Amino acid sequence: MRILVIGRGGREHAIIWALKRSEKVKQVYCAPGNAGTALLAENVAIGEFEFDQLVQFALDNAIDLVVVGPDDPLAAGIVDAFEAANIPVYGPRKNAAEIEGSKIFMKNLLKKYGIPTARYETFSDYETALAYLRGQPLPIVIKADGLAAGKGVTVCFTREQAEQALADAMVNKSFGAAGDKVVIEEYLEGQEMSILAFVDGETVRPMSPAQDHKPVFDGDKGPNTGGMGTYSPLPHIPQSIVDDAIENIIKPTARAMVAEGRPFRGVLFAGLMITKDGPKTIEFNARFGDPEAQVVLPRLKTDLVDIILASLNGRLNEIDIAWSDEAAVCVILASEGYPGSYAKGLPIEGLDRAGDALVFHAGTAVKDGRIVTNGGRVLGVVGLGGDIAAARDKAYEAANRIAFEGKMNRTDIAAKALV
Repeated sequence: MRILVIGRGGREHAIIWALKRSEKVKQVYCAPGNAGTALLAENVAIGEFEFDQLVQFALDNAIDLVVVGPDDPLAAGIVDAFEAANIPVYGPRKNAAEIEGSKIFMKNLLKKYGIPTARYETFSDYETALAYLRGQPLPIVIKADGLAAGKGVTVCFTREQAEQALADAMVNKSFGAAGDKVVIEEYLEGQEMSILAFVDGETVRPMSPAQDHKPVFDGDKGPNTGGMGTYSPLPHIPQSIVDDAIENIIKPTARAMVAEGRPFRGVLFAGLMITKDGPKTIEFNARFGDPEAQVVLPRLKTDLVDIILASLNGRLNEIDIAWSDEAAVCVILASEGYPGSYAKGLPIEGLDRAGDALVFHAGTAVKDGRIVTNGGRVLGVVGLGGDIAAARDKAYEAANRIAFEGKMNRTDIAAKALV
């Protein structure tokens, strides 16, 4: 098979790595890719939103399957564009991707179908939102309605912080049009859990759960990011809680999307909070998480191509999906200043000293023959081991061997699983 992967991040590098393990795969292209994807695939200089050019490339190069990584092109209808050209493509159509593209749509869907989530109100007028906010208890969560690269959510512990977050979204347009509408949401207390699932209509095949670390600094301090690290499995979380989330959140959501005339095909990613009242939904994403994909896919024993093809052929319910008993821990190496402004073009040293850890490139490029930084999250370093402690040691050992000016990373990834 000849496969085209759309995207340029660590998630896409991990997807390509998983696809290349299949004996069915002859050639992989990545549009536009990064310095890491170029090691496994042929990068194509076409952007994620150049739908016409991407479709033409697929036609010209006899592409058998397209796999879409990022959220933005999914929300913009990239799957619909490939389907219109009769090119097999894995991912949700535009009307289904709205479950991530609009937090208001997602919250209203959950409310309509009685699926557990935080209490909330939605607003399109700043003054009305501000008046409501001033009457709410703290902490509270402010969410931009649209896509904001994982940065449109602010957990506010003070009145000043909450009013600033609201103004940043709706007045200062820190997230562009994504902040034209907002969700003001009850703060949920507990541990986060991510469950990704292969979904085809009402068929839900959950993956092994993971836990992300959103805030930029140790101890879950500082602003939210796209994710500073993750690990899988979650030995400290009972299987009964995982089963609860699958049966009472993910499966009902898949059924709700079908009932709404928006059947979901692709990877449905539930961001959950384990509260004293059980799991509740924080968000849904319409694709592999980043960096969740970097720890879940290395633990997948079943051929990813077989899973995708089964889904595209309406046979997802017939395939057995197996997972490794190994643990995986991913440590994100980020640029100084992230999630704010940061420098680019800084040489990266030590990539050849990572040992048997996996290094997935996120924000990298090639300049004058050298691999350099090209984003806020630069690399995802993944350790695999017999348990979380062993995997964590391997990940940090490899991460410490890699260097670039201003490199920063959290030092407490997966620590919650070791308590």
